[in-house]
Amino acid sequence: MKRVLVVEDEASIREMVALNLKMAGWEVLEAPSAERALELMHKSEPCDAALLDIMLPGMDGLSLCETIRRDDNDIGIIIVSAKGQESDKIRGLSIGADDYITKPFSVSELVARLEALTRRIKRGSSSPKAAEEPEQLVSGPFVLDEKSRVLYKAGKPIDLTQVEFQIMELFFRNPATALVREKILEGVWGENYFGDVKIVDVNIRRLRMKIEDEPSNPQHILTVWGYGYRWNA
Repeated sequence: MKRVLVVEDEASIREMVALNLKMAGWEVLEAPSAERALELMHKSEPCDAALLDIMLPGMDGLSLCETIRRDDNDIGIIIVSAKGQESDKIRGLSIGADDYITKPFSVSELVARLEALTRRIKRGSSSPKAAEEPEQLVSGPFVLDEKSRVLYKAGKPIDLTQVEFQIMELFFRNPATALVREKILEGVWGENYFGDVKIVDVNIRRLRMKIEDEPSNPQHILTVWGYGYRWNA
């Protein structure tokens, strides 16, 4: 059974979300604060996903997201923001969240996003590969190991979230090809993704910080102005 951590200080919202997720087949851990969430995560089995409200007492949801991501690149993280908090959404994505949802939201949309997120995260490790398909993709000084889900640059490992890893897979399988943002969005987040294409740009910025020698002057993930991005080994 899939496990999700729901962090929300308003009890009525948290209980409603938890009840509906349980009805949809999820095991749910509930926390009214970031501090309690971290306690639960340390005491229990790993979660597949986390739903983090930004506005929390004490440590806020963005700081919690950053803390969780430092220890776990595999967990799927969705941040919950209020309308008009565009800067918070962007910051959340830049520090490790995989997706965001805006209040008020429907439970059916939330369940759909969680299901899509966990499918993406488990897709690479759970699906068997054809015998002739290589487990490592090589591009210039980079090696993408699809078995261990690790990217290497000149032999040195680079920590990536699962979403970042899937973007790199898309680039490696389409070398020197200009990919429109919508194709990246569909290839990584799925064709029925509800969110904004800006999520692609935020993840590209995050990837450049990790793989480029000079992120402000990228040599590998190139911008195709007015269109999207192109991988250059």
